[in-house]
Amino acid sequence: MDAERKKRTEQKRPRSDKRSWESKKAEESLAPALDPKFVEYFRRVKETLEQDFDSDENRALFVRNVFKEVKGNERAVAADVAGSITLQKLLALASSAQLCQFLHVLSKSWQTICWHRTGSHVVETALLQYERLQGAEEEEEDKEEDGSDPCRSLDNLILSLCAEVKCKFLSYNQNTHGSFIVRTLFQVLSGTILSKDHKRAGQGSTVRSEFDVPPSFLQELQEMSGLFKGDIGVFATHELASLGMQTALVVLHRKSPSTCAALCDDVIGYLSFREVSGHGRVLLVFLKDETSSRLFEKILEVSEQKQLHRLFKAQFKGQLRELSAHPIANYTVQRLISAIQRKKMFSALFEELSPGMEDVLAKGHMGIITTLAEGCKRLESHQAELITLLMEAFHCATPTSRQISCVPLFLSLLTYEIYYKIEEGKEPSEHKSVNYHGSILLQHLLHFEDPTIVLHSLGNMTEADLHTVACSPAGSHIFDVLLDGANISKKQKKKILRKLKAHCMDLACNKYGSRVLDRVWNASTMGVKEEIAQKLVIRLRELQNDPIGHHIARNFSLYHFVKRRKVWEEHQQVEKKKRKMFADILED
Repeated sequence: MDAERKKRTEQKRPRSDKRSWESKKAEESLAPALDPKFVEYFRRVKETLEQDFDSDENRALFVRNVFKEVKGNERAVAADVAGSITLQKLLALASSAQLCQFLHVLSKSWQTICWHRTGSHVVETALLQYERLQGAEEEEEDKEEDGSDPCRSLDNLILSLCAEVKCKFLSYNQNTHGSFIVRTLFQVLSGTILSKDHKRAGQGSTVRSEFDVPPSFLQELQEMSGLFKGDIGVFATHELASLGMQTALVVLHRKSPSTCAALCDDVIGYLSFREVSGHGRVLLVFLKDETSSRLFEKILEVSEQKQLHRLFKAQFKGQLRELSAHPIANYTVQRLISAIQRKKMFSALFEELSPGMEDVLAKGHMGIITTLAEGCKRLESHQAELITLLMEAFHCATPTSRQISCVPLFLSLLTYEIYYKIEEGKEPSEHKSVNYHGSILLQHLLHFEDPTIVLHSLGNMTEADLHTVACSPAGSHIFDVLLDGANISKKQKKKILRKLKAHCMDLACNKYGSRVLDRVWNASTMGVKEEIAQKLVIRLRELQNDPIGHHIARNFSLYHFVKRRKVWEEHQQVEKKKRKMFADILED
């Protein structure tokens, strides 16, 4: 990082003591502490809201009465830890008029409430009610005194908050609590609410819901997005401010792709032309930074393919192996692989990464391998090459006799020498466990056009080892792919699944194994079901008393199998017809 950029960043970032002072000032100036009696009242309100009401009318009446009690104490309640939690529950049930009246009071000191540790959550909850209240019909007594439209008033209140944020855009984004408000505003203005449980890599941002917004909101969205350009250096490197830009990119990608593309170009342009010490491409330095790399992952997620191709040629090509080995930058490579939709670009990436497959495995960056396998599956490209490369990396490609053991190696993420050196002695139980990434990898490989080598290895595993896989959290999902795989013949499926029959009871009483057994049951013929049932009824009493097994006994109607066989057979036929009917509906 050059001295000029460092100086600029320090100027833009408020010092830690200043931020602490601002937060302390917000907490002290918001309102005095609530009276203990009022705190007790809100505790009882919370308990009541958690109970069921006799009718919607009674609940609405209760909410109306509580809002009357809150009137005049809105800021104090929002500033109280317990009171704010109750208030958020209350706002989730508020009418448009009640919400407007509440926000009107808070709007007199937007910054103070938005930068407060509990007040910010109250404002966030209030903003998220916009979707619920769109087009809601208000009761006469809920309408505002001047007869104005509550929804229009809510629009105006949100726009007034936008005006406040725009005036202090950088400060809001850098504030711990204010940044939450900015991100929520971007979502509400775009009518795109995002899920909060994002993954680091390998999975894009999840949209929880979408709704229509007025033109004024979309215009405000454009104006707020334009404010990033003036301080891109800060937004690209500041941990909190970066989150605001990431949210903006996701919602703009859905609502205004051209604006999103322009913002991506601005960020890439800024990061690409900064002066840094040393040699190599400048952008690579930022990809090795925790904050900048996360922003860049989001850029890759929302970029158009032409834009992605230009970026790949200018910045990534020739550097992928170095980035894949880096503890931070490897996540950006994963996002790049997931974003590629063109076979030609994917081929260029695959050919560059493939010679370093074993190095990536040695670094423990399995996300690169699983994402690459997903790309081969999705684009139907380089599938046979990947399997060969994997076997070479796990040292089971040659001699050919070793290939039969590839699946146990993939699942345990151990090379042939390490796995079988332990096998010769006393193998610790942990080496029998199924690695999460190993399971994901195998699931992708089973989706390949020709999974023969993998299936041959899977079918050669012992009954005990297959039982271990089926009873593991990660391994149990392999059987889902096996049962559903379009490229796997019935003969191949039977060869593997029949080895589980000897362990039916153990599977039935295991949390994960029972799920596998249930899926096998649903996919089986009547003859196979009878075989499974015969093995289970031998220990029926034990099965019925098991906390997990009793579900299997019920689902398989094992009591009827013993006492009323004809009824059991008729029931199985009916269930089979139901599943076929639903399958036909889904296909249509």
